[in-house]
Formats: sequence, structure tokens, C-alpha cells
Amino acid sequence: MKRIAALIGRTAVSCWHHGSPHLPPPPAWAPGPPYTCPQIRHLTAKQNKGQFKGQKMNSKPVKLEKQQKQEVEIKQRMTVSELAKAMNKDIDHVYEALLNTDVDLDELEPDTVLEEKWIKEAVKRSGMKHKWAKLVETKVRENKDIQRQPPPDSTQLVPRAPVVTIMGHVDHGKTTLLDSLRKSQIAAQEAGGITQHIGAFRVQLPSGERITFLDTPGHAAFSAMRARGAMVTDIVILVVAADDGVMNQTIESIQHAKKAKVPIIIAVNKCDKPQADPQRVKEGLVCHDVVCEEFGGEIQAIHVSALKGDNLLELVEATVTLAEVLELKGDPTGLVEGTVIESRPDKGKGPVTTAIIQRGTLRKGCTLVAGKCWAKVRFMFDEFNQAVSEAGPSIPVEIVGWKDLPSAGEEILEVESEQRAREVVEWRSYMEEQDKLKEDQQAIEAKQKQHQEGYKKDRESMAHLSWRQRRAALYRANKHKLSHRVSEKTKIEELRLPIIIKGDVDGSVEAILNILENYDADDQCELDVVHFGVGDISERDVNLAETFSGTIYGFNVTANKSVQQMAAKKGIPLRLHRVIYKLIDELKDDLSSKLPPNTEENIIGEASVLAMFDVTLGKKKIPVAGCRVQKGQLDKNMKFRLIRGRNILWEGSVTTLKHLKDDVLTVKTGMECGLSLNNEELEYRPGDEIICYSNSEIKQKISWDPGF
Repeated sequence: MKRIAALIGRTAVSCWHHGSPHLPPPPAWAPGPPYTCPQIRHLTAKQNKGQFKGQKMNSKPVKLEKQQKQEVEIKQRMTVSELAKAMNKDIDHVYEALLNTDVDLDELEPDTVLEEKWIKEAVKRSGMKHKWAKLVETKVRENKDIQRQPPPDSTQLVPRAPVVTIMGHVDHGKTTLLDSLRKSQIAAQEAGGITQHIGAFRVQLPSGERITFLDTPGHAAFSAMRARGAMVTDIVILVVAADDGVMNQTIESIQHAKKAKVPIIIAVNKCDKPQADPQRVKEGLVCHDVVCEEFGGEIQAIHVSALKGDNLLELVEATVTLAEVLELKGDPTGLVEGTVIESRPDKGKGPVTTAIIQRGTLRKGCTLVAGKCWAKVRFMFDEFNQAVSEAGPSIPVEIVGWKDLPSAGEEILEVESEQRAREVVEWRSYMEEQDKLKEDQQAIEAKQKQHQEGYKKDRESMAHLSWRQRRAALYRANKHKLSHRVSEKTKIEELRLPIIIKGDVDGSVEAILNILENYDADDQCELDVVHFGVGDISERDVNLAETFSGTIYGFNVTANKSVQQMAAKKGIPLRLHRVIYKLIDELKDDLSSKLPPNTEENIIGEASVLAMFDVTLGKKKIPVAGCRVQKGQLDKNMKFRLIRGRNILWEGSVTTLKHLKDDVLTVKTGMECGLSLNNEELEYRPGDEIICYSNSEIKQKISWDPGF
């Protein structure tokens, strides 16, 4: 009350000094004004409109705007981590919000399900308000994909030519055999004499029959191509060299044919050679369940010489006979179905695919879908690069008009319009994205599970502590991690070789990537494929290689002069090859060059200490060891080691090496010498050994074995 009265008195005195008309003059005892009060003067002078003199003012209190609370969407059976995420807080905030409640915080884990009342309580204590999350109905997207047609009516089927795949081990004469059949020079045009693509050709025999041949690569790298060839074929001709016998790719070809359930004809080639032994070849095939007719089986075996043309007619007759037995027929009507055998970019034509038509008749203007690519057929060419107007069942054809380059092995289906083709491609891209999201989600869940297991394992040792004690202990344990910024953390430079792969066709790139999938030397040097594609090497590839400090490997492709100059200027290595195993060999060399060299020690000479004496140089006494060379020689320019018993006392170089009174560079076996090491504190003893040695660096080789 005294403080209030004093406040009123000061106000009255202040007003007197300001000459208020409603107050009497101040008495003589009143002190002078310690300060002015302009606020009081202002309020007494100003009147509101309509206010009479002497009427009290009605002051309205100022209303403060109520702060809007954050809304949190909650739902039944929320976990601690879900609630923290909904509140946009960390998990520890939820723990703190539930302090001094009936919830046992020591039992709470991030995946613990909270009761509804505790969810609401945590939100309320956080200064927020809750609202129930709305149930969202997931709309199922309509399937826009296209499927193969049902089997055709048997009345619509007409006889068709057989599709024959020639398979076998590398250099057993597959392409030469086909060359003899079609009177061409395919083998002479191939790099290194090795078929590195699937060649699709149509051959007309003297008898009038037509056969579609597929020549698959025999190299170990092209296993996927051989499998693809077997899946689209009717008959497999397995070529085995009579002078070589059953080899790895021969066995693999047999497995592909059996998996595709395709009949086999054995062509025992190179029977004209002196060391040929066809009987041994057929006996070797029995071990792989390929039993020829002369051994009681059903498989025909024809002895041929592809180079000289011996018995080729008999091989063709056996093929035609087997095709007649199979009664091969096709449906030339309806929508087109086929398979992509090979795909490649062409500078003049754009994306081009080689395909085998299996149903329907392909014509100019047809709309096709293969994988996530579609085409409006503009042109068609045969194996001689001649334009054709249509292609029916069993006919190989090059298709021009693709918007993108489909992968080899994709199924070709015809659709009724371009809009339908876009719908199919969009749906397949969507489904691929969904599958990728599922894989990512599974990887995330596995990572979270691994993290939770590690989290629980770390907490087991702190199970006896309270929540606050456990939190303090974890803070102390992880304090060192917070003391450094991310930019200040040291980075361990790992050995790594980034590479870019470019090939002429999709199958070649596929074969190289299949080889690289077997790379198992990441502990020595990490192999990183940053990009791969089909086509010649471009400036974009060089820029990409510069970004990743990588190397470009090209298979059956070229780089024009400007690209080569650009790569040379930026220091980007270009490795261009036409034979696949040479490309892999150079890749292995590049990987090996990344490895640090091993140090190898070479012992040059050994000597034993006979006596020790001091030599005075000026005012200094230098200890000198008198030695005799027992083996090799001592070279002053090399490194030395002092050994006593089994212990190495010192390593370094010598400052002085003398024979008698002469300074020498070398001392040979049996000679005596005196030497002083570059450590004056060493004490020599009789019996000590002095080793003279040198270190040489030996290049490491990568341990990766690609299998050929």
C-alpha cells in the first residue's frame, strides 16, 4: 500500500507542475519536479468525440491474437518413431514429453506402439493439438500392358522354314560352315576369326527349301547370346571339331539346347585333318547325355569339312528331314510377334534391330512394342541390306523406325496404334519403377533391421541404467563424433577404376557387362562402371570420363578425330578393340597398374664383425667395425642392416667403407674391410652380422580371373 501511495503522490506532484486546470496550485512545501510526465498531460488534454467534460474515459483492453497451435495427424497404434515424425521432432522429444507419466521410459523403443491416451498426452505436452489422420483410398492403376495372342486356329497355319542355330566352341568352324552354305566370306570379315554377334541369315538350298540360320558366338563371353539363340530356334546344329573334341562352350551349348527343349544335330567338323578323331568326339558327347544314332540314340551325327565343303549336302538333308518330322508351321495372319536378336544404332537409319518374326506378317507402317521401346516401322531390310516390303514367320529382318534402342532378347508385339504403344511403354516404365521402389524399400527395411539389432545390442550393456543415465552415457560415447565437421573428416582414398563401356550392338555390351559381373577383386581395386551404351564414342562420353577420372573402353566402335583430340587434351585414355578378350586383357592391365607395387628385398652380401676399434677424425672418435665378407659383396651405395643374434639393431647406409687404407665402393667375398655406419652410437661386437641388401619394386597383378 505504501508503494501504491507513493506512486500516487508522485503523479499528483508531477501534474501540479504541469499546471493542470483541475488541481489547486502546489503548496510551498512541495519539492521541485524530479521529472516530467508528458503521458499524463496528453491524456488529460485529449477528449474523445462525444465525451463530456469531467466524464470518465472507458479504456478498452487490447486483445492479443491467440497463437495458432501446430496440428499433428495421429492414428491408432502409432510407434514412438512414427509419432516423432508426425510431430517433426526427434525421438528424444517424445521421451521428454512423456516424463513424469505412468509410461515406463526405460521400456520404450523407437518401434514401441503407444496407447491412444499417451499419443494425445505427448502432443498436448508439446504445445500442439492433434487431429485424426484421414484414411486415403489407394487407387489401383489400370493394367495397360499387352500380351501375346492366344494360339491360332490350326486351319490358319501354313508350313514355314526352320530356324536353325549353329552353336559350338570358339574356332570349331561354325561361321566357316555357314559361309560354305551361303557361298559368302563372313569368316574372313570377322575380327580375329571370332563371331562376336548373332548373325541371322536366310539360305536357299538347291532343292528349293529355305532355312534361316543363326550363327552364335562361341567365345566364353557370349553365353547370353547363345542362350538367346537357343530360345528362338527350332533346331540346333552343334559343331564340334574332330581334332579338338568336346570343350567348355560345347557343353554350355548342349545345356542351352536342352533348356530350350530344342532337338540337336551333331556336325563333326574338320574331319579332313590328319589328327581328326570323330569317334572320340561322339564318345565324349555321350558323357553329356548326347547319344548319337550309332550308339543307340536318336541324334544324327554328320562328319563334315566346312573348309572343303565335304558332306555339307548330307548335313542340309538331315536338317530338312528333321524339320519335316517336326512339322513346323506358322500363322501369317493377325498381329505380329517376334524376338529381337540384336540391336544397334546406325548413323543413317537411327536405332536398328535384327529380329526373327514368329507370327503374323510385318509390313511398313506397323506399330511395334519391345520392352520399354516402340517403333513405327519405316523400312525393313534383309541380310543383304536390300529393302523388303514384308516379312512372315521364320524370316530374319532389320527393322528401322524405333524411337529408342530395345535390348536384345526382348519380345516384339504389334499394337493397333501409336497411342496404344505409348500406353504400353508408359505402363511398363511405371511397373519397372514400382519394382525398383519395392527393391529399395526392402533394402531400407533390411538396413533398418540391421540398425535396430545393432542398437539393441549397444543398449544391452546399459539395460540397468535409467533413461537419463543411458542418454548421458550415449552422449559421452558419441561426443567425439560431434567434435569434427563433415568437411574436416579425413577421407581414405580407395583404389578405384571408373570405366565407360561402349559397344557396336546391344549384345556386345551385354556380354562385356556379364563378364564384369564376375569381378571379384574389389579388395584390391574397385571396378566402377559409371556408364555403358551402344554406339561410337562421343564428346559426352569424354566429358563423363573426365568427371569421374575414368577410362573409356570401346568394342567394335570408333571415335572420330575431334573426339580423339578432345580425349588426348583432357588426358582420357581410349581403349578401342575389335576382339573381346583383348579388351578384357587391357582392362586387367589397367586394374593392375592401379595397385601399389610390392617391395622385394635382394640380399647382395653378408659379412661378420671380427673386431671393433675407434678412429679419430679431428676431435671426434668414430666407431669402426672390422669385418670379413662371407658371401656376395658389400656395396657402399646399397642399404645395410646390423643383426645381433635374431634381433635387427639398425638399418641404414654406411658412411665409410675401406679395404686396408683405401676407400672403396665394393668389397668382395673373402676380403676384409672396415666400415662405419651412419649411427655413431652403435656398439659392434664380434659375431655381429652385417647384411648388404637392396629393395626392388615388383608390379602387382590383379587376381581377377574372367574365365578365359
